[in-house]
Amino acid sequence: MIKFVHTNIITDDWKKLANFYINVFNCKPLYPERDLSGDWLDKATTITNAHFTGIHLALPGYEEDLPTLEIFQYDKNEENLPFVTNRKGFGHIAFKVDDVNEVLAKLLLYGGSQVGKLVETEVTNAGFLTFVYAKDIDGNIIELQHWKK
Repeated sequence: MIKFVHTNIITDDWKKLANFYINVFNCKPLYPERDLSGDWLDKATTITNAHFTGIHLALPGYEEDLPTLEIFQYDKNEENLPFVTNRKGFGHIAFKVDDVNEVLAKLLLYGGSQVGKLVETEVTNAGFLTFVYAKDIDGNIIELQHWKK
């Protein structure tokens, strides 16, 4: 059996980023909060004296046995390359929404930003797509999408 479990985001302020996803996307905190360290973590991460805190958030649209958004903060985070839509590696997370404009406005209200223009297009054999790329408060790219047949 293979089953998707979570997506992890590393941040400098896990509580602030978790609150962004709770407020904008109605994610729900799954307790307990994490405060992890030890030899086992050092071995797994290859980081000496690794220590992180954070939380898992239930993603909207799932009732049980759900994948989560794992938001962690190490004592020391390494800096990374700027987030762009075609950067090699992790690209973006996507949320299916009823109203792209409404969720985009909420995202902007809570400190996120818009990447490009909101687009409406027909995708052959798939339907009509309305979507926009945006960023959370840490610059991680989020796609907001709505499909109509």
